Amino acid sequence: MRPKKTILCVDDNEQTLSVRKFLLETRGYRVHTAINGHDAIALFSTTQIDLVLTDLGLPQMDGNALIGHLKEISPDIPMILTSETVRAGERSHRADAFLAKGCCSPADLIERIRVMSARKRGPRKAVQPLPSRPMQDVLVAKAS
Repeated sequence: MRPKKTILCVDDNEQTLSVRKFLLETRGYRVHTAINGHDAIALFSTTQIDLVLTDLGLPQMDGNALIGHLKEISPDIPMILTSETVRAGERSHRADAFLAKGCCSPADLIERIRVMSARKRGPRKAVQPLPSRPMQDVLVAKAS
């Protein structure tokens, strides 16, 4: 069985955080939560995290700034930014994906997380072709 992926969810709304944690844990993910950027950075620095899901509107440090700090620590970890007020394309961000909270169903969120965490593993290894033998070796082998 594959090891479960660990997700760091960051949101200052504890009810939203609780719902997300429940949603992800029932799908088999391990979930760590933080209610602000400073707690998230501390958790990210001490825990093996496979994906970060953060809200844009955080106190003290917004989600975009948080992603900037986390990308400096580990640039290969996929990070998803969500927002209720900002729509995709209205503001630049450093996240690997942006989801508008009101336009994204729980199924869409789960699918995006599945795709992003699979991408973290990297591309599948190519199967090495068998070394080709010269045609005369094949003919000699068949004649024997």
